[in-house]
Amino acid sequence: MAFGRLTRPQGQRPFSDINMTPLIDVMLVLLIIFMVTAPLLGARLPLDLPQTDAPVTTAPSATLQVTLRADGRLYLDEQASTLAALSDRARALARQRPDTEVQLRADQSVPYGRVAELIGAIQQAGLQRVAFVTEAPPETGVRP
Repeated sequence: MAFGRLTRPQGQRPFSDINMTPLIDVMLVLLIIFMVTAPLLGARLPLDLPQTDAPVTTAPSATLQVTLRADGRLYLDEQASTLAALSDRARALARQRPDTEVQLRADQSVPYGRVAELIGAIQQAGLQRVAFVTEAPPETGVRP
């Protein structure tokens, strides 16, 4: 007669290693999402800015961004606005920080008279520093 063991068979032992594959998959998906959305975050308002060879400058500490689109709509710091609201905001900034720089982004199809009217309103409000924002021309590889 044969005798067997009296001990119970052990079940599966706990798996103590971490499976890295799902973590890597999630990180790659997030990386792709950020790579696709990052270029879209740069400019929210579509503008056809003029191109110049001017050097890129650093932004001063206090700025007011004014955008004038081709259809004539005016934006203050990416928010739709009016000329009266721009004058009020510029007046308030001129009282707080008279060295505030206004960065003007105007579509190149906007008539010069409209841009001049906008600059006049800014200067009447007390801000004297107006910077025109342009785009650098595409690199063609040929230098004069």
